[in-house]
Amino acid sequence: MKSPVAWPLCIILIGVVGFAATTIVVDATQRGQRGGGRGNAEATALAEPLRGVTTDGHVVPGLYAVEATGVSTAPMKAAAEAFLASLSNEQRAITQYAVDDDEWRKWQNVHRYERQGMSRRAMTSAQEDAAFGLLRASLSATGFEKARDIMILNGVLADMVENHDEYGEDLYFFTVMGTPSSTEPWGWQLDGHHLVINYFVLGEQVVMTPTFMGSEPVLADRGVHTGLRVFGPEEAKGLAMIRALTPDQQAVAIVADEPIRQVLTAAFRDNFELRYEGIRATALTTVQQEALLELVNEYVRNMDNGHAGVRMEEIMDHLDDTYFAWMGGTSNDSVFYYRVHSPVVLIEFDHQGGIALNRGEGMARNHIHTVIRTPNGNDYGKDLLRQHHEEFDHVDGMHVPRATARSPRR
Repeated sequence: MKSPVAWPLCIILIGVVGFAATTIVVDATQRGQRGGGRGNAEATALAEPLRGVTTDGHVVPGLYAVEATGVSTAPMKAAAEAFLASLSNEQRAITQYAVDDDEWRKWQNVHRYERQGMSRRAMTSAQEDAAFGLLRASLSATGFEKARDIMILNGVLADMVENHDEYGEDLYFFTVMGTPSSTEPWGWQLDGHHLVINYFVLGEQVVMTPTFMGSEPVLADRGVHTGLRVFGPEEAKGLAMIRALTPDQQAVAIVADEPIRQVLTAAFRDNFELRYEGIRATALTTVQQEALLELVNEYVRNMDNGHAGVRMEEIMDHLDDTYFAWMGGTSNDSVFYYRVHSPVVLIEFDHQGGIALNRGEGMARNHIHTVIRTPNGNDYGKDLLRQHHEEFDHVDGMHVPRATARSPRR
């Protein structure tokens, strides 16, 4: 049986962090004062400048560049402007932050967390339409449907446990970072139980990480939404990938016989150190590599289609340094965890134990977490933002190259 020495410690740490970051929501429809949670996990995380997920604490340089992509971000800009225009001055004051504000990193997948911005519960129907317009402009049809289904299932959960104060289809909060622009950096965040999307924009470039998606339950078995299911493709394509390997390859890819209890890089793990494990893509056949890329694309294609294509090209450029790791069983009813990890992408999937449902009954396929990140410092588009600030000063609202920014004006 495989039982790497590092995993027991990781499991303990994950359990601590998972419970440490919870706070009671006093009024989920309004802006709250965030206390950081038991153990103050938020404050501890924010005390460190963002390095990003790395293998050893050292950022690999030169992975990202500010450049033209040929894919317009005008629809996102217009939708964000329409959403902000729908808000009152008071609402905008609690919704819009500076582009480099720590609010980017203040998200949490658990339900007991005080969130900022405007919740759907506090919006008028026109404001909600505008917020959904921002989602539609930024996500693919598949990504938008998945996000909506996660919200709906959170409402199903609220009915099942009769707790509409902490769960609900409308307890999802929108914030905007910076001012929507075609040249200046800006972005937006959606934060709520089992659904967190960070979306950074700079010119024609976007970064949609960290994105956390999950659900409990993953299948509605009652009410008007009976039959609604999420994460079937992520589950099936993960199984297809591990089954595409030969027994010898599986012996390398499967790093533990039992899955860990939850993903490693959820909230407040922006600087997590995670070594490469599993099987390297260079050890795969062409067909197997295609299966791996198909799995990766299942997560990437939540972005709007044009930017998803740009992102996949970036990931394929580092295919030779991409690893696939698996923990758990490989049968149709197994619970498992898998990870795809390279210098420019980290994807995690897990089956969870019951929290709101069937608590204490062990890990089950009815509770799933997923996360996708951009390692080595570009989560939240931070590396692109850094490069932008290094290249330009902003004088009287104009871009001035750093080399001449402080020259006397004529």
